[in-house]
Amino acid sequence: MRIIILGAGRVGESVAETLASEANDITVVDPDPERLHALEERVELRGVAGNGIQPSVLRGAGADDCDLFIAATSLDETNLVACKIAHDVFGIPTTIARLRSPEFATGDKLLEKDGFAVDHVICPENSVTRYIHLLIEYPEALQVVQFSQGQAHLVALRVAYDSLLANHTIAEFRALHPDLPVRIVALYRGEQDQLIDGDTKVFPGDEIFILVPREGVRAALHAIGNPDRPVRRVMIAGGGRVGLRLARSLIGKCEVKLIERDRKRCEYLASELPPDMLVLEGDGADEELLLDENVSDMDLFIALTSDDEDNIMSAMLAKRMGARRVMALINRRAYADMMQGSTIDIAISPSHAVIGELLMHVRRGAVAAVHSLRRGTAEALEGVAHGDARTSHLVGRRIEQIPLPPGARIGGIVRGAGNQARVVIPTHDVEIETDDHVIIFLPHKRMVREVEKLFQVRATFF
Repeated sequence: MRIIILGAGRVGESVAETLASEANDITVVDPDPERLHALEERVELRGVAGNGIQPSVLRGAGADDCDLFIAATSLDETNLVACKIAHDVFGIPTTIARLRSPEFATGDKLLEKDGFAVDHVICPENSVTRYIHLLIEYPEALQVVQFSQGQAHLVALRVAYDSLLANHTIAEFRALHPDLPVRIVALYRGEQDQLIDGDTKVFPGDEIFILVPREGVRAALHAIGNPDRPVRRVMIAGGGRVGLRLARSLIGKCEVKLIERDRKRCEYLASELPPDMLVLEGDGADEELLLDENVSDMDLFIALTSDDEDNIMSAMLAKRMGARRVMALINRRAYADMMQGSTIDIAISPSHAVIGELLMHVRRGAVAAVHSLRRGTAEALEGVAHGDARTSHLVGRRIEQIPLPPGARIGGIVRGAGNQARVVIPTHDVEIETDDHVIIFLPHKRMVREVEKLFQVRATFF
């Protein structure tokens, strides 16, 4: 697929790295030639220096023969105009814009073809807020992603020492909970993925991924034995766009304290938030301030400033001072990888939060959703099984008959639509039916193309 990405900032850079690794033809447009040169040295792509809202620059980037245009600069107005030009001047079939303003959303009339011609909107701030909300709802999870409008959840967990799963085989766990609708789709010991079968023994510290229906998440967490204490008190360091969005979304749900070092921003935050939500002027890494505000009583401390180092230091300090669980927003991928599994419980990467939203527009076949897992090394893919037994690689075949790449596993099947939809936890003899939504865990991204082919309908001749 030929893709043009406008903007080589943090979001554009992360998107380019992800898509270029999947054998796409990527061109990045940015006014800064030095930034483009540094990106070209690391990633196999082409950089074009210039203003991306000028047709001549886009033509030089290959817009006449482009399949997908992604406008990911930091300015909404630039992204809107660029998508309009991409569609009207060059006829690019699909456009995606990064828009921070809540005034614009996918499907808005202003974004239709006779408006700004934006097919899909991505907003990293919204994506991060949704991601954090799921982690607040399930506080002992490392990652939670949803499929089929939330019907199925894929949850990553660190097996605790007192977990009922620790030091038992998967078969033993199933025997203890025969009616529990849960499937273990992956197990990592350190950075190594382990073979999954009934004889696989799970040890404390292992990272597991479970697929479970929405209504069964609590029961699964309880059965595994990881403590599930609700989050009632939250401290947020950083009152920027993400911090304010998160604070607003927690009104009436949690007791929130928000720390912001800029006085004018504090005044604005205080005017935007209810009186019972405390806004504090100060530094999230100030030990005296955290002590005075009883950080040790916090169920969750979240560092959301624009500075990675500040977020890392404040989160580590809060953890040392007794906060039960800490998260840090980290933009640099190297930092995020290094911090994951350290004193910081969860390192949140804004780019990874939006990658899944982009990938579903790049994937081939009947792909309904894609989620990036384990810092981009693994994926979970939801595809729709179309056709019949003659035209489909999936329909009419039992799970054991489907030729998946080694290590890939079908985690669940969502069958039916609307109120009739239900999650089927597959066993080896479950048969795929037409229009089933099949959720597959892929331990390595290189398996994506092979799995996508399973969802493509074959032509038949009579």
